[in-house]
Amino acid sequence: MIIFGVALSVVLILVVGIVVARKVDGDSANYLVAGRRLGVPLVAVSLTAAAVDANATVGNTDLTSQFGFWSGASLAIGLALCLLLTGLFLAKRMNAMKLFTLGDFFRLRYGRPVEMLASILMIVSFTFLLAGNLVACGFLLERFANIPYAWGVVLAVALVLAYTVAGGLFSDAYTAAIQTTITVVAAIVLLAWVAYSYGIVIPEGMGPFDLEQLSDPAAGAPINWATLISLAIGDIVAIDFMQRVFGAKSPSVAQRSCFVAAGLTAAIGTIFAIVALSVSSTLGISVENGPVLYTLLSDYAPPIIAILVLSGIVAASFSTASGAMLATSAIAVRNIFTVRRHTGTGPDPLLRWTRVAMIPFVIAGAVLAIRVSQTGILLTLAFDLMLACLAAPFVIGVFWKRPGAVAALGAMAVGFVVRMVFLALTPTLYGVPNDILYIPNELIGADFDGWATLISALIGFGTFVALAFAVPRRESELDRELAVLADLAAEREASEKEGVGVPA
Repeated sequence: MIIFGVALSVVLILVVGIVVARKVDGDSANYLVAGRRLGVPLVAVSLTAAAVDANATVGNTDLTSQFGFWSGASLAIGLALCLLLTGLFLAKRMNAMKLFTLGDFFRLRYGRPVEMLASILMIVSFTFLLAGNLVACGFLLERFANIPYAWGVVLAVALVLAYTVAGGLFSDAYTAAIQTTITVVAAIVLLAWVAYSYGIVIPEGMGPFDLEQLSDPAAGAPINWATLISLAIGDIVAIDFMQRVFGAKSPSVAQRSCFVAAGLTAAIGTIFAIVALSVSSTLGISVENGPVLYTLLSDYAPPIIAILVLSGIVAASFSTASGAMLATSAIAVRNIFTVRRHTGTGPDPLLRWTRVAMIPFVIAGAVLAIRVSQTGILLTLAFDLMLACLAAPFVIGVFWKRPGAVAALGAMAVGFVVRMVFLALTPTLYGVPNDILYIPNELIGADFDGWATLISALIGFGTFVALAFAVPRRESELDRELAVLADLAAEREASEKEGVGVPA
């Protein structure tokens, strides 16, 4: 019964996603940025659905039950802070630039070499993000449908690919309306049922007001701060978030949508963390028996609540996976292979090749999900890389005109090397064994976990600022920026002449 109910919600999402795909109408501007005509409701729910994924629900409850509120809830709260900061400082600016991908910004601001390297880093990061969401779907199908984990991952990726490859951002936005509604209702119903059945019980030292989790290294403070900062700042360079910002019909719509999504994300993440604390205390549920949330739903919850919550988890995972697929393939095709949309008659090459490029990325994400069956750490590691490598060139580069390509390339290279070295030498990653890349050594122990993220970020930002002062942007770079601006303006003008990209 449970899996049948979840299947119905999946079918509904697929049907809506495929039906809406007709809005693409053969044009990559519709496919990548939904014709730049999405209003606050659709942008806000799509941002929320992208933020509240399997990592912020399943990963959240697993980490909270083991280490406390701030260990798990930081996944959602960090993403909420990211949306808040984006709304305050970046949404209006980025929407007004009328870009097609975030890679376009790096080409415009720093030039072709930076665009290439930044695009590669973003693709690697979002392959990790895609994998984290596939992990949750694989476990769900294994637990409730008796489908082997690996085949569950493959099935999940095939279902998401079916509507994403058809409708792009339009399908993503409209299915997100269903997905976010299910997730919000599921969170509220779950909290109400747990409160009524078992009470809200917060174990000593593990609650939201036990701030030693943010101040005492013995209570996991470095890891919790690393999670918050990695997601709050590193996730600003999230290509799926920015794709939705680009799709808003005006700068003010983009900003207001970020604020709404930030509030919803923080609320949902907090609810799942409180539920995890209560059931781990009263029922003794632990991760040794599998994901805490799945154990609660399969062994204790009434079927209707299990169906609702599991549908919400699947919906959240599908939305984030969809955005990751779309954004990575678009960046690969447009910013690495320099395919542009058509400006005349005939098939749109950017649309065609973006669809084709999804295939290798979903294969890579599925393989990684099968190889590393962890939810929360895959999300946070993805944005560790963004924080160490790209956050400074993006966030500072938007406002400070002195840094040039040398500063950006230096920050990316140094940040990447430092973070990967720390990853290889640190035995744990956000409190769990490092199954991704670990070289046994006597230099660094588990107590360095968390500090690796913070130190890598500090070095990345420091390198960018130091090189900005030492090697400022040359005049030739300014001339090149003007040329790129002219190219982007011509591309927008072509869209408008074809009736694409004009707010409806």
